Amino acid sequence: MSPALDTLKRLAFIHHSKSKLSSSSPPSHPSSAHLSIPLPIELSGKMMPAGLGMWAFFLLAIYSTTVSNASHITSREAARKKIMGEKVRKMFYHAYDNYITHAFPHDELKPLTKTYTDSLSELGNLKLEHLPQNYNGSALTLIESLSSLVVLGNDTEFERAVLWLSDKLTFNVDARINLFECNIRVLGGLVSAHILATDPSNRLVQGIYKNQLLSLAEDLGQRFLSAFNTPTGLPYAWINLKYGVMENETTETSTSGCGSLILEMGALSRLTGDSRYEEAALRALRKLWSMRSPLNLLGTTLDVVTGDWIEYSSGIGAGVDSFYEYLIKAYILFGREEFWDMFHSAYLAVQKYFRHGPWYHEADMRTGKATYWQLTSLQAFWPGLQVLVGDISAANSSHREFFYLWGRFGVLPERYLLDQEMLHPTEKYYPLRPELAESTFYLYQATKDPWYMEVGESIVKSLNTYTKVEGGFASVKDVTTMQLEDHMHSFFLAETCKYLYLLFDDSFLANQNYIFTTEGHPLPIRSSWHAKFSQDYLLTNWSTIKGENQAIRASAMSLQVCPDTLTFGGNGGPRVESACHVCDARSDHRCRTDEECGVDASTCRQRTCSVAGYCGLW
Repeated sequence: MSPALDTLKRLAFIHHSKSKLSSSSPPSHPSSAHLSIPLPIELSGKMMPAGLGMWAFFLLAIYSTTVSNASHITSREAARKKIMGEKVRKMFYHAYDNYITHAFPHDELKPLTKTYTDSLSELGNLKLEHLPQNYNGSALTLIESLSSLVVLGNDTEFERAVLWLSDKLTFNVDARINLFECNIRVLGGLVSAHILATDPSNRLVQGIYKNQLLSLAEDLGQRFLSAFNTPTGLPYAWINLKYGVMENETTETSTSGCGSLILEMGALSRLTGDSRYEEAALRALRKLWSMRSPLNLLGTTLDVVTGDWIEYSSGIGAGVDSFYEYLIKAYILFGREEFWDMFHSAYLAVQKYFRHGPWYHEADMRTGKATYWQLTSLQAFWPGLQVLVGDISAANSSHREFFYLWGRFGVLPERYLLDQEMLHPTEKYYPLRPELAESTFYLYQATKDPWYMEVGESIVKSLNTYTKVEGGFASVKDVTTMQLEDHMHSFFLAETCKYLYLLFDDSFLANQNYIFTTEGHPLPIRSSWHAKFSQDYLLTNWSTIKGENQAIRASAMSLQVCPDTLTFGGNGGPRVESACHVCDARSDHRCRTDEECGVDASTCRQRTCSVAGYCGLW
């Protein structure tokens, strides 16, 4: 056995008793009988083609199966959640108030020196090239905080922020920005806030809001369009907000950079009636998908002019992560089965070529052979994605590994070398990332297992112990010494605090169905968005919010659950297996050829036909 595989086995099966942060051990497989999802979505329509199997989706959730034991929350648990919710609320306002006092209207806070940085042009710009001379910020952290203010119930501050942005914000600035970062942070923040400002809850004083945020979002979206003017339709990674794509601009971009634009730009098209934004993002996504290898794998970086891959190695972390995330979320939000087909193929390829037990290594897209055995903190989003597709067991398995590393170092290091059991020598930092909190939130929503609240408490404790300073919350420069760095990223307010708060207080989600963008901005599930544009946008599945007294009925999604019979309620509750499961062609598992056998639910291995004529893992 290779040293890498030996190390992985020891990490996966030995370390759980060593956790420093929790005295109670995590469940190895949360029982599906504990599923109690408070936010049901029913989708009805065309069934999946035969042979693809039956899948389960949990969008907080696709269906509701309330089991009395799981839904009951004791008074002690309720009090505990209330206390923790208030702790997270104080964290948010400690960060937010310091930003407003010391950094606003600039982009981000420097909490150690209580000053600011105009960092929008620095995001994704590792070499800090072509920085603008006269750029004075775009209130980035304020934009990122808008939806969090609503989640926390602060309509007064939300209104004040909306009015300031409506009057002061402009994108007619000579600044070179990263398209992906500006899309998920700024465009996503504005689109989400516009929706929250205009929903039926009447958060704003009547008459004062006249779609100003949507106008700003549309202005920004129009500036994005020049990036897509390439022979391939793949967008440049960098544009100047005032002048568009500059002469001699780099043609290199990442898979995430050109494959994670569809949610924000698609939502903008739905809200404005201008299909150009979604069409541009969709064309880029289709082109990217067409560049996959025969193994259904993609690389990490590519050339937008030639359409050639630059880096063939990839995984589920930096440079690729949100590509997978946006395929499944785009399917949920817009209902196009094209997105489902892409995700289905991509997910199975990830499980086959990247997964080793609870860990995911990187591999060459051409051969599927492992390239780098390393964990990156961005990978911690993956369990949350697996909750969306009902792969709860696999999600829990990976999540506890990330939490073990959190407990070992106090926070989650940016990169850990699995084969050498050591930190990456130059990437020992923790920039207040939200991904572990995000997956913890999703897993608690799916299982209601109180252990995930303990995980959340540990995260909150670590953040307050190691990163809280008088001027806000500071990034960790070195997790071995807990030396701090003078930077508080805007996503700390957009995501980290939001997901932690929702873990303990999900009242914002009551009777609502949302997906969260990769930057944590909520977008509502609307049936009207599934049929906005003529024939090209006609939908075969649609979403409705199910009332409390509405009877549970079978829908296309609830029927896409393996095994092929699903029992709602009852003694055992619903049985939900791995999302990679593909059923055998016959219910009695008889076969004549391997083609009649599916994919095993536990191992994700292809089943084969035995000499006796039965499908199995022979």
